[in-house]
Amino acid sequence: MLDSLSPRPGARHRTKRVGRGPGSGHRKTAGRGIKGQGKRSPGRETPFHFEGGQMPLVRRLPKRGFRSLDPTEFQVINLAGLAPFDAGATVDLDALVAHGLARARGGRVKLLGEGEPPRNLTVRLHAASAGALRKLEAAGGHWEPLA
Repeated sequence: MLDSLSPRPGARHRTKRVGRGPGSGHRKTAGRGIKGQGKRSPGRETPFHFEGGQMPLVRRLPKRGFRSLDPTEFQVINLAGLAPFDAGATVDLDALVAHGLARARGGRVKLLGEGEPPRNLTVRLHAASAGALRKLEAAGGHWEPLA
């Protein structure tokens, strides 16, 4: 059964054989036009950012900034964002996801110090700023780092 399957009529085209003379239907230049880089044998291999010999844009613009070879991306949660939690609650990644404050597959979570936290929270997150830790401890809570 499978050996008798074939494409529908008209679905496959004959390959274009170029460079086979003026009788091929592609005339003498085989669809490459007259002169220039595209006509040459290994031609049409310029990179997409090539600007014809003009100084490329990436070299005309100044260098700026630094990009780490090992970047660590964090989801950011402020202390004010912990308001939905009751006093004495435990805040971890699962609790944040349940309240819609973090994405489950968003990676690591960092606590920042904007706003005031509820009283006596236990926070288990990947990272926290120094200001967030001061405010959290002043409100009677504490932070436990995750690995």
